[in-house]
Amino acid sequence: MRWKDLGWFLCVVVKGANMERETVKHGASADAREKSVGAAGASVPESPVATLAKSEKSVKRYQWIIVRAIVVIAVIWVLFFQIVGLTHMPSGDMYPRVDAGDLVLFYRLDTDVRARDVIVIEKTTPDSGGEKQLFISRVVAKEGDSVDFKNNQLVVNGNAVIEDGIFFSTPMFEGLTSYPLTLGPGQCFVLGDKREEAVDSRYFGVVERDEIKGTVITIMRRNAI
Repeated sequence: MRWKDLGWFLCVVVKGANMERETVKHGASADAREKSVGAAGASVPESPVATLAKSEKSVKRYQWIIVRAIVVIAVIWVLFFQIVGLTHMPSGDMYPRVDAGDLVLFYRLDTDVRARDVIVIEKTTPDSGGEKQLFISRVVAKEGDSVDFKNNQLVVNGNAVIEDGIFFSTPMFEGLTSYPLTLGPGQCFVLGDKREEAVDSRYFGVVERDEIKGTVITIMRRNAI
């Protein structure tokens, strides 16, 4: 529901409640002028004051439900649109740690990345026609670092990097990026864990800080359960 629609609904409910209250008041005045005549044991009509009290109680209950609904919607919006995000792994680039289709929960407020962080990126590629695409990759170098590849191995600041959990060689992908590459302020270099096939910084270049949407917190498997 949009905020405009929710505000309109709230106005209608409050206006209806006020009309109901006025109707009860007029009815109570008319009833007060009539004498209640009945045989012994006949039911006694409810007093106008009791009827009005019940009506007001009902209106307050509906108003409180609406207020709580607004609070819940506001909390969900802040949580999932400002603090954390939920997306799915669009490819097999991070196999075997993250598989295609897995749900990924990420923290939006952390863009000061560190080496080995897995991050969510929105970036254009040479063949995307200027349209941003979603990628999930691992940070291997950040601003000030120098990146190179030798003998199908990642080299950062002149040292070959030994990485736990990486089961594939790391080719350079000739002709797409020039090496050695020194990263500027706010930049990082990312690689997919499935190094031989991943679409990452070897293909689309360095990642700028404003292209980082958040740091991955956890994943939820959707395949091979």
